[in-house]
Amino acid sequence: MKITYLGHAALAIEVGDTHIIVDPFISPNELAKDIDINALKADYVLITHAHQDHIVDVEAIVKNTGAKIVSNYEIVTHYGNLGFEGHPMNHGGSWQFDFGRVTYTNAIHTSSFPDGSYGGQPGGFILETAEGNLYIAGDTALTMDMKLIPMQCKIDLAVLPIGDNFTMGFESAIIASDFIECNKVLGYHYDTFGYIVIDHDEAQSAFTNKDKDLTLLAIGEALTI
Repeated sequence: MKITYLGHAALAIEVGDTHIIVDPFISPNELAKDIDINALKADYVLITHAHQDHIVDVEAIVKNTGAKIVSNYEIVTHYGNLGFEGHPMNHGGSWQFDFGRVTYTNAIHTSSFPDGSYGGQPGGFILETAEGNLYIAGDTALTMDMKLIPMQCKIDLAVLPIGDNFTMGFESAIIASDFIECNKVLGYHYDTFGYIVIDHDEAQSAFTNKDKDLTLLAIGEALTI
C-alpha cells in the first residue's frame, strides 16, 4: 500500500491496481500548488465529512476519473443528486470493496456543506487490505471510541490529525495511538492555515519520547506500508 500526502487532509492511496483519493482539498491550497488534480487517478473518493477543506475538489476529480464516492449517507445522497455514483455508509458499518474491507468509524467534529446544509455526521475509515490495515481518523477530537478499533483489527498505520484548534493536537494524537494500539502515525491536518500551524520538531520529539514514530510527509511525498 502506497500513501501519498496531497496536503492538509488529502491523501492518494494505492492498493494493488486500485487508486483511492481521500478528502481532496488541493486546488485552493497554496501549499499544494504543485499537485495537478487533473493528473490524479481515482477509482474511489473517500470523504470523511462535508466541510469545504475536505470536499472542494471532489466533483472535478470524479468528473475526470469516474470514481465512486464513499461516505456517509447524506454526503453520498448530495453527490448522487448531482449525478455522481456513490456508496453510502454509516458509523460502525463495513463493506467489502474490490480492494478490501472498509469500516466507517466515529469521529467527534461537525459536518456541513459550504452553503450550510447538513452534511451528516463526521467519520473516519478503517481500510483492511491484503497489503495492510490503515486507519484514517478524519477530523476528530480524541475519543474513547478509538479503543474499539484494535478489538476489530490490527492497524499497521494510523493517519491522525495533529494541527489542534479544529481537531486534536499532537499531544492528544499520542494518546490516540495508545488507544488504537498503533505506534506508527502519519500526521495530517496541520500547517494549511494559521490556526493549525505546528512546530514539526516539537511534535516529532513528543512522539519519539513515547517510543512512537510520527511521519510528517512533504506534500507530494509518499510512504509504503
